Amino acid sequence: MKLLIGNRNYSTWSLRPWLVLKHFDIAFEDEVLQLSGPNFRDVLAQHSPTGRVPLLIDGELLIPESIAIIEYLAETFPEHAIWPRDRAERALARAAAAEMHGGFSALRNHAPMNLRASHPGRVDADVVRTDLSRLEALWGNFLQKSGGPYLFGAFSAADAMFAPVATRIRTYELPVSDLAGRYVEAIYALPAFQAWRNLALQEPWIVDDDEIDVIQGRVAPGNLA
Repeated sequence: MKLLIGNRNYSTWSLRPWLVLKHFDIAFEDEVLQLSGPNFRDVLAQHSPTGRVPLLIDGELLIPESIAIIEYLAETFPEHAIWPRDRAERALARAAAAEMHGGFSALRNHAPMNLRASHPGRVDADVVRTDLSRLEALWGNFLQKSGGPYLFGAFSAADAMFAPVATRIRTYELPVSDLAGRYVEAIYALPAFQAWRNLALQEPWIVDDDEIDVIQGRVAPGNLA
């Protein structure tokens, strides 16, 4: 089993299924496909039917899309509680994951994941306030019921889906409650996340489209060291 991923520093969608594979100790190998550079889109298209990452390769089966990959893993390895065991909690976890997949556009657009960076105050809190309020309600409801440290107690696919948001909160020091802040710390304490982050910190590549200085017009593309 092989997972094609993008740059670890920036690729939120790659992080999600990678965390599931790593945390649940499912044997796999990975390969980084660059998200920048000459003809990088052509290179992606040569490997992935969608021209995007992540892509799970299992024999002759090619599975794009993070949620589809996670669902395939959950069905292939039912011995692992990739989704919560409880039926009602499993439904809620899947609903939250789907909401993450299709929503929170302000956070996506204005606060890109950048594990190497620390940019406190660089994102206008008012621009992302609606998304943060929804996160507070969603996370708070689950964490209060489960007691934490993860949304449904033990780490699950729902947490993998929200892990990139946790990085955005830390990178830009976005204003959140103490409860949400403890959840962010729990994500960072997860050994699988630490393994990903350590590899991300070693990457030399820069993707201009995901750098806040470029997004906000402070630095022209191609001028970041």
